[in-house]
Amino acid sequence: MLSRIVLASASPRRYQLLRSLGLDVEVAPSGYDEAPVAGLNPAQLASFHAARKLQAALPNRRPDGTPLLAADTVVDLDGTPLGKPRDAGEAAGMLARLSGRDHVVHTAFVLSAGGSGEAVAERASTRVRFYPLRAEEIADYVATGEPLDKAGAYGIQGRAASLVDSIDGDFYTVMGLPLARVIRALRRLGFALPKPNEPARD
Repeated sequence: MLSRIVLASASPRRYQLLRSLGLDVEVAPSGYDEAPVAGLNPAQLASFHAARKLQAALPNRRPDGTPLLAADTVVDLDGTPLGKPRDAGEAAGMLARLSGRDHVVHTAFVLSAGGSGEAVAERASTRVRFYPLRAEEIADYVATGEPLDKAGAYGIQGRAASLVDSIDGDFYTVMGLPLARVIRALRRLGFALPKPNEPARD
């Protein structure tokens, strides 16, 4: 029975989602720099960064068979990747570009099975449409500080919920981790999740 997983990310959203599975989550950020990569489209970029995060985290893992998970999310606006904004001005600019438009959120993950060396790499994509946003609406949201650590300058599980007109696909992909795919990947690698009466340890 799987009780623990190592998350190669400092994302509180991914941490919360894994905890919701009844797992004890060890946070071990990889330190990988998500710099732009020429020649890759946004979906490929998410997969590239997820794989590199895993590779960066592997040397520091303990050889105890605990699975290691790395993930990356990229917002795709007409084929242009939108990562995390560098400041409030860039966040406002991203939100203005997304206003009244469809975009696609790609989240890729790589799951390593510990000592066996097996790994699963997957990617999920979800289409999101924003309402037309007023300038003051964008300014108010940016002022919360919420957009600054999120791809595309918004977090769908937070105050940006009011910006979203519709979603076509998996909500958790937009949040930063396609949870059902991760669960199925764990099972394929031979891990069984805790039962409902076995909560995660603090």
